[in-house]
Amino acid sequence: MKKKHSNLSRYIFLILVMIFIYAPIISIAVFSFNEANSLTRWSGFTFQRYIELFTDRELFNYTNPRESIVFMTIWIAVISTFISTILGTLAAIALTQSRKIIRDLTLSVNNIPIVSPEIITGVSLLVLFGALQIAPSYNTMLLAHIAFSTPYVLITVYPKVKSLDPNIADAAYDLGASPLKALFKVILPQIKVAIIAGAALAFTMSFDDFIISYFVAGSSGDKNISIYLYTNRLSPKPIINALSTIILVIIGGKITYDYFKSGNKMEETE
Repeated sequence: MKKKHSNLSRYIFLILVMIFIYAPIISIAVFSFNEANSLTRWSGFTFQRYIELFTDRELFNYTNPRESIVFMTIWIAVISTFISTILGTLAAIALTQSRKIIRDLTLSVNNIPIVSPEIITGVSLLVLFGALQIAPSYNTMLLAHIAFSTPYVLITVYPKVKSLDPNIADAAYDLGASPLKALFKVILPQIKVAIIAGAALAFTMSFDDFIISYFVAGSSGDKNISIYLYTNRLSPKPIINALSTIILVIIGGKITYDYFKSGNKMEETE
């Protein structure tokens, strides 16, 4: 009897924790369909908030995407992911061929922006751009995203490169392959899963970033979605619920896809 009571208490505690975590998220999704211009009072079901979202010129400027917050967020995330993935992958491959002291020192330095608070990184980049007399703009935001995304790619790809047979490149050279051809035909295909994982992590970090973007963007007027949500925190618009719901659906779909994909791979392995 005592054991049943203990199990019941655990289930109740777990349910309360889940409600505490997910109730705000569920409320955002529910009120995104609210007919009234209110974030707390329900008056009826409508898709009007989503129509207003996709016709909002600040978020979706179809005539001039450069001034569109959503397009700028995606564009910066894609470009920074592409560049940081190349830099991180090449750095990981180079580190495996380096001396131990250089490798350990590089990895230690690489971990600094990962373990440091984002506000420290944001202030540091702000001071750096100020010292170089680079005005806050779209370019500074892009450079900042490349800077903090590359370390995540490096730590994701490096273990996979390190696990490769060290003689595989020499074997390719003996068969007549050039260093560039050996890279694309031999090394990269074997670490492509780690590269994709690093790129996905870099894209997520860039798309979701607020603190660093807020510091380096300054008052230039260039915003990403995170800055837009923060600047509207005091007088939130109803379309913010719709925007947040779409982001949640995309993230939830991605997590669900990865979960089932990893489950299928485990079944195939067994």
